[in-house]
Amino acid sequence: MKAFVAGATGQTGRRIVRQLVEQNVPVRALVRDLETAQKILPSEAELVTGDVLQPQSLKAAIADSTVLLCATGASPSFDPTGPYKIDYEGTRNLVDVAKQQGIEHFVLVSSLCVSQLFHPLNLFWLILVWKKQAEDYIRQSGLTYTIVRPGGLKNEDNEDAIVMKSADTLFDGSIPRTKVAEVCVEALSIPTARNKIVEIIAKPEGTQPSFEQLFASVV
Repeated sequence: MKAFVAGATGQTGRRIVRQLVEQNVPVRALVRDLETAQKILPSEAELVTGDVLQPQSLKAAIADSTVLLCATGASPSFDPTGPYKIDYEGTRNLVDVAKQQGIEHFVLVSSLCVSQLFHPLNLFWLILVWKKQAEDYIRQSGLTYTIVRPGGLKNEDNEDAIVMKSADTLFDGSIPRTKVAEVCVEALSIPTARNKIVEIIAKPEGTQPSFEQLFASVV
């Protein structure tokens, strides 16, 4: 296995890269600014420059990677095209190149509540709408995929147990980004994670099921 991570310098992406490195999985991390990335990412990660909005840069960047994890996301801004470009067009470009390159498994970090049109987050230039469109594009692509929909993202980790449910089941809750990264990386090696949408939050009660149990519980 060799992993390619898009959105590698983002708050969730950098945790995915660290998790892969800790599991001794070779990583190619897509970055736009090498100097910034070198300060953020583990030295074991291979940094490659490119942009999800420039498809011609992605083929060389992905190279011989066998799996792809996408943790890109539009930042809040006054640009109304941001979510369309990053969350939909960028993901679409990754999917198209992944198919050309023979990627074996595509993991996408999406969001809870993407199916709810009247959600407050859609006031940010329809961000959930475009995330849902990206999900649909992956599902129709023929690629093996896992779509991970986390609740509200926290930068600090905690001891809460991961709760995993099927699509459009969870509508509130939060989860540390470190746990999101763990779910994404574990999905690569667990057969029951394939071709599923999973929604995840963290709660303090109960014991932590294994990742195999979590993915198997989602239909």
